[in-house]
Amino acid sequence: MAALPESSAAEALTLEPAAIESQPGQAAADPQPMPAQADATVAVQTDSAIALSAAGVSPDTTNANEAAAEATVEPAVAADALASRSIDLDPMSLDYALAQIDPSKAPPAGASADPSDPRTDAERDFDDIYGVSAYDPVADPTLPAPANVPGAYDPWEKYNRKMHRFNMAVDRAVARPLARAYSKVVPRPIRLGVSNFFNNLGQPVSILNALLQGKPKQAAQSLGRFALNSTLGIGGIFDPATAAKLPNRSEDFGQTLGVWGWKRSRYVELPFFGPRTVRDTFGMVGDAPLSPLRQIERDRIRIPLQGLQLVDVRAQLLPLDSLRDGAEDEYALVRDSWTQRRDYQIFGDRMEKNGDTQLPDYLQDDSNPSVPADAMPIMPTDGTGVR
Repeated sequence: MAALPESSAAEALTLEPAAIESQPGQAAADPQPMPAQADATVAVQTDSAIALSAAGVSPDTTNANEAAAEATVEPAVAADALASRSIDLDPMSLDYALAQIDPSKAPPAGASADPSDPRTDAERDFDDIYGVSAYDPVADPTLPAPANVPGAYDPWEKYNRKMHRFNMAVDRAVARPLARAYSKVVPRPIRLGVSNFFNNLGQPVSILNALLQGKPKQAAQSLGRFALNSTLGIGGIFDPATAAKLPNRSEDFGQTLGVWGWKRSRYVELPFFGPRTVRDTFGMVGDAPLSPLRQIERDRIRIPLQGLQLVDVRAQLLPLDSLRDGAEDEYALVRDSWTQRRDYQIFGDRMEKNGDTQLPDYLQDDSNPSVPADAMPIMPTDGTGVR
């Protein structure tokens, strides 16, 4: 079939629908070629144009068609032509439009239009609904109140640290090896009997100080413990009083002075005997005349017993060595823990009545040992006679 002239091709594009329907066979068998150039009034719907239209921008279709035509001839020239046209677009809309051509340029999901805003879309929606409130962990009303633990009063810290180093040197060289050998050689039932014996000897001091502090019930319980353990317990070696549910509460004159009003006292470390306060130092002097062990006049009997008591006390403290050795500041650990423990011994009854349950268990355990006045070799109240 011969090709139609150019005029016939133009007329074929403007035929009425009826004319086209009148020649179905010819249309099906001999389709007409597409025109070389489309009407300039028809917009070229590229992906970027659709994206710009969806973003609310009305691009110039004529310019877009020209750009598309140029792109079919020479892509570099078309890119320069598009870059030369300045279109005022929102950055996110432009990124979205470019993403229709290059998906790698799509903005990440949940990204904010403001680069300085780190929130996601969900977080911004939540803030729009409920409002924005800055979180202050210090003023958070849901947090419990901090525990009020009094600090140690230590104006003599420089001296105390030097004395603490001296005591620790003596402890590592003498006391700790003796305590470890004692724990290794002596069976546990015998060591328990030794601890019970010395604990029972301290009951007379506890009885009197409980009365001085206005605690008659506790004084009666201590008296019952002393009587029961001294008789059925064979001099205190056994402890039937605990089986009889009689509590073991230790009291001394230092605690009595605290109850009487001497609440705050300077912390001091004594040579060989460790942590004390000035108040508790005076308290030991007051307890010394009441100590049954100090009433033994023969030094060759009393001093070995005092030495055995010191070794027994140190053996009971062996489990705490790992905590002390691993401390960054060993002196501060010993001072603060001893001070808290001592404050509870003096004011513990008042804390329990006020419902204070923030104290750790180790403060409420009255079995932790300390060096008593019985074990002091020399006290100001001792006689000067030769024995």
